[in-house]
Amino acid sequence: MDEIVNKVAQSGIITFNLDSIRPKGAREHIDIAPQLWQGIALKEKDFRDWIKNNDWSQFKDKHIAISCSVDAIIPSWAFMLIASEVEPYAHTVCYGTLDELEEIIYRKAIDELDLSIYAGVRIMLKGCGDKVPMGSYIYLTQKLTPLVKSLMFGEPCSAVPVFKASKK
Repeated sequence: MDEIVNKVAQSGIITFNLDSIRPKGAREHIDIAPQLWQGIALKEKDFRDWIKNNDWSQFKDKHIAISCSVDAIIPSWAFMLIASEVEPYAHTVCYGTLDELEEIIYRKAIDELDLSIYAGVRIMLKGCGDKVPMGSYIYLTQKLTPLVKSLMFGEPCSAVPVFKASKK
């Protein structure tokens, strides 16, 4: 009887799962809209009172996105004031939506990886992460292509070739 051989295991392909580096911590959005006077303008004194009286420690160990959900002219310093108050508590603070925040924290996590270990290696970038932003796949692709022998996307049984280093 012939022995069953796992060709995938023998191929030397390393599977990389972006879900495995998903930064921990809750994600929250601070929306300036409720602080606007009649939903259209920011009154500095009222806004500064809100800043002063808010308990910013509630954002401890969280990833925070700051923006305004309504179409209003908001001075840059308003977002800066919030950032300066929440920053001592939060893991990450950015201007934007929760989706943009997720991109930023994944990018930071990718930048902290030692990708040199993948030099000359065949990589399978696992593609089933439902919480992984699309931009993170693109960013990781940009970081890996100068290093790897080949980059594929998906699962070993249904891989899509993305990049193959030219033979020198």
